[in-house]
Amino acid sequence: MSHLYRHLRVHQIFGANTDVGKTIITTALVRASTLKNQNAYYLKPVSTGAPQDADDAHIERYAGPHEHLLNTHCLFRYDDPVSPHLAVRMSSQRSGVESSAPSDQTFINAVAEHIRACARTGKPGHMYVETAGGVHSPTLSGTTQLECYRPLFLPTVLVGDSKLGGISSTISSYESLSLRGYIVDAILLFRDDYYQNHAYLSPYFAERGVQVTALDPPPPLQGNINEDRSTTEAYYAKLVPKNLESEIYGTLQHLDSCHGRRIKELDSMPRRTLDTVWWPFVQHGLVQSEKDVMVIDSAYADFFSVHHSSSEAPSSSLLAPKLDGSASWWTQAVGHGNPTLALAAANAAGRYGHVMFPQATHLPALKLAERLVHEGPGKGWASRAFFSDNGSTGMEVALKMALRSFSIAEKELTHGDKKDLWIVGLKGSYHGDTIGAMDATEEGVYTCEWHQSKGFWFEPPTVSIKDGEFVVTVPSSISASTTSVQFDDLQFLYDVENRLSSPLAATYRAYVKNALQVLVQKRGRKLAALVLEPIVMGAGGMIFVDPLFQRALVDAVRDTSLFENPLPVIFDEVFVGLHRLGAQSCGPILGVHPDIAVYAKILTGGVLPLCATLASERVFRAFHSQSKVDALLHGHSYTAHAVGCQVANTTLDMIDKLSQQDAWRSARTKWGHDAAAQPESSSTTVWSFWDPGFVRSVSKLDIVDETMYLGNRPCHQVQGRWCRYELIDKMKSSGYASHTAQGVLRSIGHAVRDDDALSSAPGGAPFGIHFRTLGNVAYFMTSLNTPQGTIEEVENRLWKTLLTKRSEV
Repeated sequence: MSHLYRHLRVHQIFGANTDVGKTIITTALVRASTLKNQNAYYLKPVSTGAPQDADDAHIERYAGPHEHLLNTHCLFRYDDPVSPHLAVRMSSQRSGVESSAPSDQTFINAVAEHIRACARTGKPGHMYVETAGGVHSPTLSGTTQLECYRPLFLPTVLVGDSKLGGISSTISSYESLSLRGYIVDAILLFRDDYYQNHAYLSPYFAERGVQVTALDPPPPLQGNINEDRSTTEAYYAKLVPKNLESEIYGTLQHLDSCHGRRIKELDSMPRRTLDTVWWPFVQHGLVQSEKDVMVIDSAYADFFSVHHSSSEAPSSSLLAPKLDGSASWWTQAVGHGNPTLALAAANAAGRYGHVMFPQATHLPALKLAERLVHEGPGKGWASRAFFSDNGSTGMEVALKMALRSFSIAEKELTHGDKKDLWIVGLKGSYHGDTIGAMDATEEGVYTCEWHQSKGFWFEPPTVSIKDGEFVVTVPSSISASTTSVQFDDLQFLYDVENRLSSPLAATYRAYVKNALQVLVQKRGRKLAALVLEPIVMGAGGMIFVDPLFQRALVDAVRDTSLFENPLPVIFDEVFVGLHRLGAQSCGPILGVHPDIAVYAKILTGGVLPLCATLASERVFRAFHSQSKVDALLHGHSYTAHAVGCQVANTTLDMIDKLSQQDAWRSARTKWGHDAAAQPESSSTTVWSFWDPGFVRSVSKLDIVDETMYLGNRPCHQVQGRWCRYELIDKMKSSGYASHTAQGVLRSIGHAVRDDDALSSAPGGAPFGIHFRTLGNVAYFMTSLNTPQGTIEEVENRLWKTLLTKRSEV
């Protein structure tokens, strides 16, 4: 994903099947390149069979009169003429020494390093990387070629099949490549006047903007080596003439044009973006130049492939990997460009497209609703799932549900009373950017001119790590005598049930009860719902709230001595739910269930928008009558779109499998938990993929005010993969307006290689880290399957950066 050079055009050669002429056509391309006085680099990553029959040997043999411009190389060579995954196994068996196949990462890093080595020569030219067999043929590890090579994201030439059945295999191969995001620049195949596949495929692909070129086939081999070599050389001389006029030169010119257009477009994108796009959450007045625009060419796993128009050296790639350190605004579950999710989306798009949902159903939506209600976060309390398009609209739905439910229970409410209902929440909360969701928060940086706060917000006690100690900081409004409480164990801090009998719990209960009584009895406020972001308030500053306090709030609004009709409780789990913190829902951590809960972001694995609002039967019944006007009159055109629902079901399947894999068990063991414990039999545990020693050490740096991390496994063996760092703001401009965190950590955005070791990025290139800040708070978040090696690299980079900044202060 980091290979785009001004001086070196690189193409990967895939075949629609085995024995379609990949090597012959690649030889023609190589020969044409050299005849045009271009250096030609040929790479055969894997070769199986006798060395004299190897593809790289064929390329060298028929390189033509300018063979001095050719460089060939093979990375892995095996004797048996079989599929690479079998060749590895046979080689091991024959040697009598048990050896495993190189991993996909090792294999791809070797390919990437060779491409970089060729680029570093500085010589302009063309490079061709020829695969083996068809697009789905296995590589050394057994992974199909399409999946294995995808991290490199090299532009592709597809060699079509000219034989019987070749139309189908060529189209299928193209679709398989396209489905995984590959750029297919050209299709070449042999001309066969009997089957005439080329005649069918040319207009078919012309409609799709792909050039098809038909070449004369090679002469049949006669079995006489000298004669065969002579006739083959004559064939290439005719196919690739010295006068530089033939179909293959037209293909060469087309590939050069594709390469040039791609670079030109990438170079132009920053200026075009600045002239046209209005970004969310960006002050355009602070964007100083085109260099401030991050151009993302592609993405794979945990990394963006980012364009840099002025690279450090003329021979350097114009693309570089950059870690997606915010999980693309908290949406990523299994990494970018995941083929399983792409297939799920394509399947639903092909079967349904979009179909309207009112008084209808389809399998993806029904299965997702059943799963969320009966097996997922709604298990044990929810009876219905309402679909919308994103977290903010999902919260709008939740508020409508709660207010109607309350109004039905409070039979004496006048029309004026209903227009003046208040909610109860926490200071620093955020529930979305739509007007209704904003009205459920206090005045702040996210609100707008139409904002009208309709509620009361408690200042919450917070959880953090300060100087290596777990601390609950209690606001003076709650207790003048108890400002903080230290805990030796994070697990106990989140064991809410055991803390209910603590003195702090009594303090919380008394404070909450008194505040609510004042609001209702003295001020006459009609409180109609409690709205919480359980455990962590995200956009408000990644604020970890003491779960005991949130439990006290829930208990209070359900206390019939305070409220004749208990208030509906909404859990905004758009950010924290579905395993981001380690649980499907934070309800089991608090020891209570909500009446309404909202889930989005991670729901579709970061592929497309979708939201589900779950509700209890009591809430659903508040809208149930024989009058249409009593229904929940809310929806959007793409409600329960089949593509999103299908992707969501697939995402949840993948997360379930991840929760049982060794990486998660290993992390639990590191945190002192029983890795063998089954999810359904374990009590609530707290753990993380971030190293506990690292996070506590960072909290002791004088440049850092506090840190926090969390990964919970209350009901299922799952994990949280993110960290929070609050940096001391010397300018005292804390909060969203502060630029402290961005300034202190700016250097980690640049790629750094301290030694010759390869990085964990696809292809092993050095990578920068893209991260988001909330004022003086920096947070780092990964997918749910980010390799441990990548997390450790991030930890090392953060540690070095903070130490450097510390010495500068």
